[in-house]
Amino acid sequence: MSKPVQQLERVVIRFAGDSGDGMQLTGDRFTSDAAFHGNDLSTLPNFPAEIRAPQGTIHGVSSFQLHIADHDVLTPGDSPDVLVAMNPAALKANLADLPRGATIIVDTDEFNRRNLAKVGYAVSPLDDGSLESYHVHALPLTSITVDALAEHALTRKDKERAKNMFALGLLSWLYTRPTSTTERFIKTKFAKKPDLLAANVAALRAGFNYGETTEDFAHTYQVSAASMPEGTYRNITGNVALSYGLVAAAHRAGLRLVLGSYPITPASDILHVLSGLKRFGVTTLQAEDEIAGVGIAIGASFGGALGVTTTSGPGLALKAEAIGLAVSLELPLVVVNVQRGGPSTGLPTKTEQADLLQALFGRNGESPVAVIAPASPTDCFDAAIEACRIATAYRTPVILLSDGYLANGSEPWKVPGTSDLPDLTVTFTTEPNGVDADGNPQFQPFLRDPETLARPWAIPGTPGLEHRIGGIEKADITGNISYDPDNHELMTALRAGKIAKIADTIPDLVVDDPDGDARVLMIGWGSTYGPIRQAARSARLTGHHVATTHLRHLNPFPHNTAEVLRRYERVIMPEMNLGQCAMLLRAAYLVDVQSHTAVRGLPFKASELAEVIRTTVDGLEATK
Repeated sequence: MSKPVQQLERVVIRFAGDSGDGMQLTGDRFTSDAAFHGNDLSTLPNFPAEIRAPQGTIHGVSSFQLHIADHDVLTPGDSPDVLVAMNPAALKANLADLPRGATIIVDTDEFNRRNLAKVGYAVSPLDDGSLESYHVHALPLTSITVDALAEHALTRKDKERAKNMFALGLLSWLYTRPTSTTERFIKTKFAKKPDLLAANVAALRAGFNYGETTEDFAHTYQVSAASMPEGTYRNITGNVALSYGLVAAAHRAGLRLVLGSYPITPASDILHVLSGLKRFGVTTLQAEDEIAGVGIAIGASFGGALGVTTTSGPGLALKAEAIGLAVSLELPLVVVNVQRGGPSTGLPTKTEQADLLQALFGRNGESPVAVIAPASPTDCFDAAIEACRIATAYRTPVILLSDGYLANGSEPWKVPGTSDLPDLTVTFTTEPNGVDADGNPQFQPFLRDPETLARPWAIPGTPGLEHRIGGIEKADITGNISYDPDNHELMTALRAGKIAKIADTIPDLVVDDPDGDARVLMIGWGSTYGPIRQAARSARLTGHHVATTHLRHLNPFPHNTAEVLRRYERVIMPEMNLGQCAMLLRAAYLVDVQSHTAVRGLPFKASELAEVIRTTVDGLEATK
């Protein structure tokens, strides 16, 4: 008999296991199936920094959380409704995040004395009554998988490795997802290994069939497709979206894209993606170190290409002197910093927003650069295009501050048409733009555009446009080496003024205040966008009026920033640092921006921010 289907508006599922259990692949495949089904979604991969942490320990736990819904999704979810735990360590590491009544699916084959002892369990939690508040399905996933593959010519170890596919098949059945898309993926992935191909497909189907025949599950669940604007969609991570944005921007500018990069977590995927796009005029060079990576990018820009370098916080520190050189040369440069927990090596696979002040001020001398930050994984595409627009139009380095949460997280992306993208056409200087003292034509490399204060961009080797290059201060207009104090002050002011002028071409802050009577404003930047918006939704449902706004441009700020901040009695800024942007806003606009901070390596929970909103609104109401 077919089992009844229960309709759900949303569900949050977390797959957790040892770093060798394939949890990231399992989560990614379930995500792809959800996207194919038409759900809106958001994901949060979470994995250890060590390449191979001790097996069966808390430090070795890898997890993948997925939030799917029949409406628009803003976060990966505060807590999972379903936990698939492949061993005791996975259960112990994630149990505190589960609300009472959540569903737990565990592999009982891994709950042996040795594995229990590794994480401090004297008695199995499956037997001591500690899980009575949850719906527990204790299944011998490993044994069932091995039995299902009895006729396949693989070692027992290889058969055991397919248990993640069995678990995926079971969850696919439980949430009425077809296995066809994952089967196609397996056939592509293992095309040259027919034995593994057949075994993984068999394990996937066995998990699906187990759900249909077992009495462990009384019914299945259905999450309907979300209503979205018409178009072509694909599931995309922030790093992939950012890579595509860089390529799209280069094409719209009519430039070759040259990436100089040294691999570093969590930015390495950008190098991986771009290295596969050579057919689109992309050149990638894996440098020997961070300094070489940025040097390659600066050289590419000097030669008339769009120079890009990618890194994370420690690498940004190493690139500081070269970025200062690009400030002095006034050449386009895009520096992508995918932030992670620090200081030093810190938390390489966890997220943070603590590189803002480094991006703004982490160089010697007065060396201002533009700084922007994407708000979501899909927004990484648009933010990359905006970074390239500013870099080429204003001849300046631009630091793009993504973070680990955005880089590895994913969501559905509506693929834009070419006509939807801005025209970034670059015009190179090809003729002398001035005259010398004798009235002869002469190229003046620092004769500025009056609208942008950008200097001309001339490709080396262009006849008659020879000019000096280097880090020593140049004279205004002529570009001759200059030690004149007044000239240095002028050039310093011009470089700062050029960055300030960027505000003329960026949009004003947009405030979301449905009722128009909010007394509290919650402002964010970067990846706090989703949690803030979800928190505002929750607070408004309980009658707490709150306004929200979000900063993409962090240097310069939008023109109306002061007006927006001064409109509200309380301004709260959540940040995954100790209050860096709040400090900048207080200093710039003399507004008491109150910080709400967390540096835990994880994104904010929307429920936490909703409580902050309610407490603040209630406090103001009490003082009326």
